[in-house]
Amino acid sequence: MVVLLMVLSLLVGLIAGAIGGVQLFDEPQSRPLPTAAPTSDRPSPADLDESSVAGIAADVLPSTVYIRTSGAGQGGSGSGFVLREDGYVVTNHHVIAAADEVTVVLADGSQEPADVVGSTVDYDLAVLQVERTDLTPLLLGDSDGLRVGDPVVAIGAPLGLEGTVTAGIVSALNRPVSIPGEEGSSFLNAIQTDAAINPGNSGGPLVNAAGEVIGVNSAIASTAQVGSSAGSVGLGFAIPSTQVRRTAQQLIDTGQASYPIIGATLNGRYSGEGVQVLTDDADDLEAIVPDGPADDAGLEPGDVIVAINGEPVTSPDELIVKIRARAPGETITLTVREGEQERDVDVVLGERVSEQR
Repeated sequence: MVVLLMVLSLLVGLIAGAIGGVQLFDEPQSRPLPTAAPTSDRPSPADLDESSVAGIAADVLPSTVYIRTSGAGQGGSGSGFVLREDGYVVTNHHVIAAADEVTVVLADGSQEPADVVGSTVDYDLAVLQVERTDLTPLLLGDSDGLRVGDPVVAIGAPLGLEGTVTAGIVSALNRPVSIPGEEGSSFLNAIQTDAAINPGNSGGPLVNAAGEVIGVNSAIASTAQVGSSAGSVGLGFAIPSTQVRRTAQQLIDTGQASYPIIGATLNGRYSGEGVQVLTDDADDLEAIVPDGPADDAGLEPGDVIVAINGEPVTSPDELIVKIRARAPGETITLTVREGEQERDVDVVLGERVSEQR
């Protein structure tokens, strides 16, 4: 009897629960889902905070271009930006190096054939010109004033996706980067950024919070194996705007660019501290060029250079990059180690004209 009562009690409880459930879960009333304000109610580009990524993009995108190239039965693409209203455009040398024809696609969708005004593999920069006089140029900012941690925005056409905007910070400054190529190597005293940069971003602008160009996106570090596709891993490199300004002006004025030299050949096999000048002439290379800047300053074959302007150097590429960040005619101070002693040597940089494409 007791068992029967317990079973009946459980049944009553289940029934009561079922009835309660019906009451608790009545059909919900229809309610509108949360919805953002209509586009017409959002700020117009003119009302955006100019330092926001959206504000920067609104200012910079109209002056960023997509570049298509063709030559030897192949095509390529890259990015660039308007340098002057009368049709001058900046991009990377490697974007147009193998091209027979270059087309610039402007932000409004119009396409213009472009002439190569000048190009230099040494700094991986090129200036193009299209027949337009109504373009809006971007301002070149002061890359010398950058600080690690400053916000930056990269704009370009990665993988052909025009008008792509990515944001990040300045991760490092004065990063020595050498880019090997068929025509020779480019040596960049680069700005490093974690803003996503991918193939196709090359030649596009890296801008600061004011929308000023502080670099030209040029290269990425990648974990991809040889022969496979490379993509962003947060290690992108841009040519500083101070270098862009100097080289682009040379290309516009003369059609060619120059770079500074010291007139010495460095020993790539040396593994000690610092950077060594060749001990002897080799393979038609002179350790010290007679009557060149290094010779005039008193450098000798076998000298070990440990610093430039007080900054340590540990590899030939690093020294070359730091020299090429200067201008011909400037004076640099090389610290040379002799045994346990060090001496400073002042060298007036010479000049060499880049080979043309």
